[in-house]
Amino acid sequence: MAIRSRYASFGAQSPADYAGLGPQFDLRTHLSGPIQCEGVIFGPMGRVASRFVADMEGTWEGNIGTLSEVFRYDSGTVQHRAWTLALANTGDITATAADVVGLGSGRVEGPGVMLRYRIRLTPEAGGHILDVTDWMYLMENGTIINRSQFRKFGIKVAELVATMRRVPAADHGRELAAAE
Repeated sequence: MAIRSRYASFGAQSPADYAGLGPQFDLRTHLSGPIQCEGVIFGPMGRVASRFVADMEGTWEGNIGTLSEVFRYDSGTVQHRAWTLALANTGDITATAADVVGLGSGRVEGPGVMLRYRIRLTPEAGGHILDVTDWMYLMENGTIINRSQFRKFGIKVAELVATMRRVPAADHGRELAAAE
């Protein structure tokens, strides 16, 4: 089982696997400005447990960024999160958010970004603390594919798959006008 987990699964990936590949994922560019996101969350048996759309806004001052997120789930629930990201010149990342326990850490290599952290679910979702591994992959057209696994006591309890796309400035202006 341990061999399969290490060599034939999601957990077998390493940021080094993506070194030297392109396009280069620059958090300051690709997680900047308005971003649209759509995704699904799969439960432990592989069935879709939830669907969501999210509006995100990334801002950067040098190597420190804020990614504000507003998730709207198919249940009607709305969730807000604001990440603070710090990018070292080596490609290492640290991340914090109100529902993240401690400090998240990860790395950017080529078109891939890996981030690991512990998240505390809302009381409505049980209040559990889960171990999360996030992978984001930059595509040639600028779309980001996000795949995340959530584990409790080492057992996978959920998986998320989402797309993230920067919203062109002209489209973002139309969206804001339509929302008013």
